[in-house]
Amino acid sequence: MTAAQSMAGRRRLSQAELDMIITAHEKFVTGKQGGKRASLRFMNLSGLDMSFRNLIDADLAGSVLDGCRMVRTKLDRASLFGADLRQADLRQAVLIRADLRGACLRGANLSQADLTQADFREGQIAIPHPRKGLDVVRHETRNGEVDEVNFSGATLDGSQFAGVSAFKADFSDCSMRGAKLAGANLKEANLSGAILDGADVKGANLEGANFTGAVMSGVDTSTARVHGATLGGALVGSSPAAVGKAQELYQRCLDNQVWCQTGGKSGTPARLDGEDLRPLGDRLKGLRMTALSAKGACLVGLDLSGAQLQGANLQNADLRAVNLRGADLRGAKLTGANLTKADLRQVILSPLPLGPDRQTPANLGSARLRYTMLQSADLSEAVFDGADLRGSDFTGARLSRTSFRDCDVGQAHGLDFGQTAG
Repeated sequence: MTAAQSMAGRRRLSQAELDMIITAHEKFVTGKQGGKRASLRFMNLSGLDMSFRNLIDADLAGSVLDGCRMVRTKLDRASLFGADLRQADLRQAVLIRADLRGACLRGANLSQADLTQADFREGQIAIPHPRKGLDVVRHETRNGEVDEVNFSGATLDGSQFAGVSAFKADFSDCSMRGAKLAGANLKEANLSGAILDGADVKGANLEGANFTGAVMSGVDTSTARVHGATLGGALVGSSPAAVGKAQELYQRCLDNQVWCQTGGKSGTPARLDGEDLRPLGDRLKGLRMTALSAKGACLVGLDLSGAQLQGANLQNADLRAVNLRGADLRGAKLTGANLTKADLRQVILSPLPLGPDRQTPANLGSARLRYTMLQSADLSEAVFDGADLRGSDFTGARLSRTSFRDCDVGQAHGLDFGQTAG
């Protein structure tokens, strides 16, 4: 379908008209007087700006939104069924459970968008008559199309991509846990660093796709086409040996907690260097593990929220998608660690006091913190020198005397370097 055909029979809205409709919708969503749910079906909205607006539950089915700016727009459960979103800017938009069946997103930018349980599958699209418009409609079944879309750093957990064309799409560093990709065309797609735990790729075309460093636990590629795919360095499921060792490793962590509770009289700090800790799941949540050593260990996806990890050595550890929310990491060593898509909200990474005049800062030098959540974290005096901070969010973080020498801060949010001098 050409752009001219997609415009046919659709009413063109001005920016002012659209703003009025969205304002009424925002009142509707928040229960204020004068509110009215936005019905923007079969409209021509190309090139308009809806950034930072609230369009939760809005109906945009069949509309033309090509080239629209929708940065950080809230579109939870919105109907974008059959919409034309080519070249649209949806960076950091929230599209949880959005209906994108039959939508065309070719060339759109959905970097860091939240598309949890979004539906991209085929849909039956109403095509208006070129002259008679919506009075004469023919129906056409169309697959969802996300060719060459930028999904880098997006969250696509549980999303529906069955039968969708995603040729040359960029899924790098995405979270795609449990995504349904059966029969999808992912030829030459970039899935480097993507977290695909439990994704369904039955019958998918993965030819020439890049899975370098992807997390592929529970992913069965036996019926997929993988000719020319780069699977080197992909992290597969835990080995039977690692699963069998899980209880012993958990006991070491419990001994570490006893050591903390008794002031060192009983127990001992855990040594977990190089171990695969994924079979422990959420059992380490809230544990006291001061001085733990897990250099080079695999902790991908673990729940460590509220854990006490003061002075812990996590150098070169794989901490992708780990939940460290509210954890105490004062003085921790995280140099070279991979914290991509990790949750470090409200984490404490300030210095660890060692005596009256001694303290050791938290060190994240050369760590990878792509798309990491650091909102409201205490990062006072922490060292991030040489770290990759692209797409990370520091909104509300405490940055007093924090060191950011030689960091890559492209698309990072909430970084106020004026604070660091405090």
